[in-house]
Amino acid sequence: MTDIVDAWIQHPNPTFVADDMFESLRRWMGLTQIPEHIPLELTLGALDAAEVRLAGLSAWHGPRGPLITNDEVIDAVRAHPDRFFGVASVDLFKPMPAVRELRRAVKAGLRGVRILPWLWGLPPNDRRYYPIFAECVELGVPFCLQVGHAGPLRPSEPGRPIPYLDEVACEFPELTIVGGHIGYPWAEEMVAMCRKYPNVYVDTSAYTPERYPACLVELMKSRSGRKKVLFGSNFPMIQPAACLAQVDALGLDDEARGLFLGGNARRVFGL
Repeated sequence: MTDIVDAWIQHPNPTFVADDMFESLRRWMGLTQIPEHIPLELTLGALDAAEVRLAGLSAWHGPRGPLITNDEVIDAVRAHPDRFFGVASVDLFKPMPAVRELRRAVKAGLRGVRILPWLWGLPPNDRRYYPIFAECVELGVPFCLQVGHAGPLRPSEPGRPIPYLDEVACEFPELTIVGGHIGYPWAEEMVAMCRKYPNVYVDTSAYTPERYPACLVELMKSRSGRKKVLFGSNFPMIQPAACLAQVDALGLDDEARGLFLGGNARRVFGL
């Protein structure tokens, strides 16, 4: 198995799949009814089919509570430490419990935290994120978020990189930031931030390579930019094999390809 790291996937559970905002996900997966149990082997099979060595399982927490709990992710990582690493999620509306939960999750082995601005209706320069940023710096783990438009039927503005994430990167120069989902239709803003800030990165989850914006591909090929882009699929929304089948068409040299498919994620998440 080659050394491919998928920076953002989910192992879906029935609560996650059944949520109204994922009607499109159910359609893409061909689900006509919600299963009572989704075996972890389903996700492992998708990784095996793509020859992905390691994948970052994401927890989900929104205003109505957890959709995929940190403990579910911790259990999956402990069951298959050679195949998964974990990214926590916390309650943005409860700052101190969020900090304590992030601390607990990282102590249990998770490698960062992910918050989805569209899910909370709050851009990342909102005051409620700031205790989490500070704790990420203290723990030495990345803060991950979605950038760009919202796939579900929610307002997209909280995902715009500039000015919101730009202000965060200015105020927290020690914070490692990973913007997931490329940033479309503001991809050029996300690329500009990657070029500007040493600790800002972008992952390609939710997009197949044929849909990567030209500015992102240019970043991936540049001498410094090749260290800034992480491969991600966003499984089960997209199968990792479908993404990897198109990587050759990007025209990356061997170094850029290796960094994109695994090296950058290993460095950013401390794998």
